[in-house]
Amino acid sequence: MMSLAFDVLSKLQGKTLVTAESCTGGGIGNALTAVPGASAVYKGGIISYCNEVKAELLKVSRDTLFACGAVSAPVAREMARGARETLQADIAVSVTGLAGPDGDEFGNPVGTVFVGYADAHQCIAKQFHFAGDRAQIRHKAVEAALKLVLELS
Repeated sequence: MMSLAFDVLSKLQGKTLVTAESCTGGGIGNALTAVPGASAVYKGGIISYCNEVKAELLKVSRDTLFACGAVSAPVAREMARGARETLQADIAVSVTGLAGPDGDEFGNPVGTVFVGYADAHQCIAKQFHFAGDRAQIRHKAVEAALKLVLELS
């Protein structure tokens, strides 16, 4: 994971990156800050484990949360956009998903994860379905988020 985080930070030299994390609970930030000199690119992040924090700090629409659920592409996009705007960065990545033990009321099973990405030109979300236990799903979600930043930035 350190190699992937290093690659992300190296590619983003001269730009700033922020994170908005739910199911990963700060795992992306942890991976990035394990790299010496990360502060040249990584500004920080918001861990938004509940809908109230998503709405208040990341400006995720309460209507979107109600209609789509927290584990959805629209919420991942709004989390990334909100983090980018709130923390004033060039790029933001977000993660929202279900690491277990249960699925949600919208029919999403454990292992469903959405990763959002926002920069000045695009705001997208990708859906993933990871197998494994809680720790494995969270690890795979962090890896997917870092790979998406590397791919799109």
